[in-house]
Amino acid sequence: MKKNTILHLLVLLLGFGAKSQELLTLENAVKIALENNYEITIAKNEVKIADYNNSIGNAGMLPNVSANVVNNNSILDTKQTQGDGTVRQLKGAKNMNLTYGVGLDWTVFDGLKMFTRKERFETLKQQGEANLKRTISTKISDVYATYFDLVQQQQQLQAIDTALLISNQRLTTAKNRYSIGKAAKLEVLNAEVDLNADISNRLKALEMYQMSKIKLNEILARDIMIDFTVEKEINIDPTLTLQPLKEAAEQQNPELQAQILNKKIAELQLKETKGNRYPTVRINSGYNFTRSEASLGFVTQSNGNGFVYGISASMPIFNGMSQNRNEKIAKIGIENASTQVSLFKQNLHAQLASTYASYQSNLNLIQVEDKNVAIAKQNLDITLAKFKIGTITTIEFRTAQENYVTALVRLSNAKYLTKLAEISLKELAGTLNLN
Repeated sequence: MKKNTILHLLVLLLGFGAKSQELLTLENAVKIALENNYEITIAKNEVKIADYNNSIGNAGMLPNVSANVVNNNSILDTKQTQGDGTVRQLKGAKNMNLTYGVGLDWTVFDGLKMFTRKERFETLKQQGEANLKRTISTKISDVYATYFDLVQQQQQLQAIDTALLISNQRLTTAKNRYSIGKAAKLEVLNAEVDLNADISNRLKALEMYQMSKIKLNEILARDIMIDFTVEKEINIDPTLTLQPLKEAAEQQNPELQAQILNKKIAELQLKETKGNRYPTVRINSGYNFTRSEASLGFVTQSNGNGFVYGISASMPIFNGMSQNRNEKIAKIGIENASTQVSLFKQNLHAQLASTYASYQSNLNLIQVEDKNVAIAKQNLDITLAKFKIGTITTIEFRTAQENYVTALVRLSNAKYLTKLAEISLKELAGTLNLN
């Protein structure tokens, strides 16, 4: 590759991102996700549905009021024999009976099932809210992880840029040494090969960086081609401790809360099933208008209006042992729901413990890698100075250069992995937020 071509490409690569781009902060990314994400929208709508269902009317506590109209007509060939033996006969006799009015039907007692249903609807609403919180927490976690992955890749691109600058400086030095006869042509060629390798590495890293941008735009449910930059640093919270996380998880983990509410729903279903053992009492009332007409008979027309009312009661005595069977099934449902809660708590504690171990390990790793970066930078500075005066080989120089870049990448990876563990811990504890 010619010198001018290499330098031109180098300028393009180093200048990439220098154009004015939107700085997408973590706070704005979360805000956009909460507003746009489709799964969050669906979960919010599910809460609305549960809220609409959570009413005393849907639980059966209110009466049903309806307007009724009944109109029966007939055309009959009629023959009537009176008590004195007189026969009356009419072909095509028209008869009409009309009843209309307003009726009320109210179940005033059903074994307290209506109150249990209302409590179950309230619990279902709470469960929907817990599921919404879980969906929001999951999406925030996804935004965090992808966002800080971009920060990490951005840092690695900067490390590769540093390698490019050093490789270009090395190539310039090699050419100057070759021009005055202090170096062989092989030294220049090796420098060009290493520079090309660094350019290739940056192109690959840049491809991954662009793909991660598309992924974040997808999570934010916006145009995937929107270009942006992210913040430069990954801020770590080093103060997390395991016991407070466990206590918070017991109280705030949204999935655990949904499991506990599911157990409560199972208990309410048993209570509602037991309500079938008690009598059901209904009140019926209304105000009706009646009118009847007959072509043949002692009364050819009749009208009436007024209140009608009554009360009815029923109580199951035997239904083929269905009641006992349904109660046994409901009890098993409670047992299963309780087992699910215990199982989830066990898994939750295990996840917290393993993730916390990873969190602590990576915190220690950050300290080690930070020292390695300082040592590698010092070694590179010394090596570069020796290379300029020709006291070390190109292989030694390249090794020092690669060690420095590798140390930068390892430090970036350690910070990213620590941040992922921190995000997971806060998500499990139900405390994930922008702090």
